[in-house]
Amino acid sequence: MSEVYFLEVVKEGLYLVLLLSLPPLGAALIAGLATALLQAGTRVWDPAIALLPRVAAVLLALVLAGPWTADQLVSFSQLLWRGIPQLR
Repeated sequence: MSEVYFLEVVKEGLYLVLLLSLPPLGAALIAGLATALLQAGTRVWDPAIALLPRVAAVLLALVLAGPWTADQLVSFSQLLWRGIPQLR
């Protein structure tokens, strides 16, 4: 029984990692595409122009998704604590 529970917890943990990484990665992707289009249109290729909007977008995504992220982590932690008796 503990092997099945362990595999289920690992699966849930990996799914949570994927789910929690989506907001900052999505924001970086959108900001990167927007700056690439802007740079292609103006033919100005400066690395700082590409970096700063991505960093700002990731920080904004982390701030906006912070409460949801914390809620998901607390729920997963509670699931782990409730499952400790099943590990015998």
